[in-house]
Amino acid sequence: MRVGTRASALALAQARSVVALLPEAELVPIVTSGDRGLRGGDKSRWVAELERALLSGEIDLAVHSAKDVPGELADGLQLAGAPSRAAVEDVICGDGALSELAPGSRVGTSSIRRIAQLRAAREDLEVMALRGNVDTRLRKLEEGELDAIVLARAGLQRLRREDAISAVLDPERFVPAPGQGTLALQARSGDARVLEAVALLVDGETLACLLAERALARALGASCSTPLGALAVADGDRLALRAWVGVPDGSLWAFDELWGDARDPEELGREVAARLAAAGAAEILARCGEVSV
Repeated sequence: MRVGTRASALALAQARSVVALLPEAELVPIVTSGDRGLRGGDKSRWVAELERALLSGEIDLAVHSAKDVPGELADGLQLAGAPSRAAVEDVICGDGALSELAPGSRVGTSSIRRIAQLRAAREDLEVMALRGNVDTRLRKLEEGELDAIVLARAGLQRLRREDAISAVLDPERFVPAPGQGTLALQARSGDARVLEAVALLVDGETLACLLAERALARALGASCSTPLGALAVADGDRLALRAWVGVPDGSLWAFDELWGDARDPEELGREVAARLAAAGAAEILARCGEVSV
């Protein structure tokens, strides 16, 4: 089985964890538009080349960071499942915990959601956009360009860089991106051989949580430039879904949390989206393009 992945260090580390569990699997790195530096647009810049490779038969399975996968998949493809979820939290790397940062501290992140949440929590910080892979961002921190940066805990774990973490952010307040910490496995629709092999890797609770979070994002029309957080947590046959949406300057935001049936996670996602919309999420999202990052 040929397993495709992005060619970044983090993507390769993630994909190797999947390949190690599949007999006679071969890893195929593929450079995406996002890896070549294309900015703007939607999440497809991180997955389009992998989806085309699946459809052409160049690869049999694609391993994605679930948070990078668009709400609508290419025709002829399906989510084959998700392995057990890694850590979901965002973390601070730098000068201690968020509460310990001095006023005016420079904090970098690549995520518009993190920018919005940081500004909502600490309007006295200088929060700025930060580009580059994990090593590049950590190097900028070490060289003193920034006082702190915010990254996903799961990525640092997979790269064995947990030593860089100075504090973990509370996911109840800093709600992570939909799918954060989760790997999404994608295959051709109806490819029985691949789907049967991948079924052994699938964690049912993780997949239910991912489906709920994706349904929420899809119902709100969210993209990679939407300051949206969504985190589902399973408890037996019940599922709790927490969601946060705000404007980039942190001045306006909405939050909701609801329990639902784990057997119908997408319905829970749609219900939370409807509740957020009733609470003003549409107006918040409309303002996102008006407020400077």
